[in-house]
Amino acid sequence: MKKIILASWGLFLSIVTVVGAADYQDTLPDWLFPLREAVYEQQLTADEIFPLYKTAFEQADALSGIDRLNMRSRCDYLMGRAYQYYKITDKAIEHYERACADAKKALDAQKTSLGWTNYAESLSQQCAIKSVWWVMLNGTDVEKFAQNALNLNPKEVKAQYLIASRWVYAPAPFADVDKGIKMMEDILVASNMMEKMEKDDLFNVYTALAYGYTRDKKKAEALEWIERALSVYPSNKFVGVELKAELSK
Repeated sequence: MKKIILASWGLFLSIVTVVGAADYQDTLPDWLFPLREAVYEQQLTADEIFPLYKTAFEQADALSGIDRLNMRSRCDYLMGRAYQYYKITDKAIEHYERACADAKKALDAQKTSLGWTNYAESLSQQCAIKSVWWVMLNGTDVEKFAQNALNLNPKEVKAQYLIASRWVYAPAPFADVDKGIKMMEDILVASNMMEKMEKDDLFNVYTALAYGYTRDKKKAEALEWIERALSVYPSNKFVGVELKAELSK
């Protein structure tokens, strides 16, 4: 029995070490970096980010085939995130709907993991800002489309995150925060054992863990993950200001 306990403890420590050692490795085209960084750094207003979006969108639009559609979708998703953070809801919805339209066209041409992920991500964000009726009609597609992405590429971190985030961010009684936290930690472990994730994916997983522990009223754990998220994007106001304020209530 003692050997079993020691072995289990050793496994636990190895998992904690791996989770703590998570890192990122970007594979995005260089021209998309300025837009993505501005969206997550949250140092510019949405109107100041828009020229970066236009520049990136023009680069995406110069591509051909489904690459053009998928990268256009990605640009609109990111611009939607910028407008959503600053509560400019009508413009956020406009960009998310454009992102979905391009993702659907790409999927009509060829079913790819990226296409399903793009579609699911923009649908997911719309669930937070559209009507309850719209969410009831479309919300279940988020997990379905994310699973379609994973069926084509089991390593698709964005799709894994989308499925796990439902349990962390959903309102009561639809959330299962402990389940979501476990799924987020599993993403980090798998990322270190296989391939490192994109910078924004790592930030989103860290943030979800911080938010989950905040909901669980576990201040020490929440603060740890808040600091990890801020180590990726130190100026992010959602984590550094809003989430910290929520934790102090």
